[in-house]
Amino acid sequence: MSTNNPFNPFANVDFGKFDFSKFDMSKMLGDVKIPGFDMQAVMDAQRKNIEALTAANQAAVQGMQAVAQRQAEILSQSMNEVSSIAQQLAGAGNPQEMTAKQAELVRKAFEQALANMRELAEMVSKSNTEAFAIINKRVTESLQELKGLVTPKQG
Repeated sequence: MSTNNPFNPFANVDFGKFDFSKFDMSKMLGDVKIPGFDMQAVMDAQRKNIEALTAANQAAVQGMQAVAQRQAEILSQSMNEVSSIAQQLAGAGNPQEMTAKQAELVRKAFEQALANMRELAEMVSKSNTEAFAIINKRVTESLQELKGLVTPKQG
């Protein structure tokens, strides 16, 4: 749809044919000269922000991968325990002995489930804390950089 619109110059551009790989925002904005405003510092700050977000995302992904791996290990252990329990119950003699074994096995399974949940929760918490620390550090740095940009230079 290439109708000429004299009121909106952007309506005449086919953005589907625009090559964004040749578009350098930092060069374009670097040519903008605003008195007392350091465009390069702003571009550097944005680059650092993106790097911090990337690092935080990587930390979060690594943490979730560790949690998923641990969950798979827990599942494997649980399946082995179920097999062992079935063998133990099959070897039980009288009903009282079987009931006592069942109660003991249920207690152990419950305690193990709680321990596993606690371990997984701690892993998730640690992962989130690491990712948050990366972003928190960058926010603190960013505020200091902003303060340096806004504070008038003495001299």
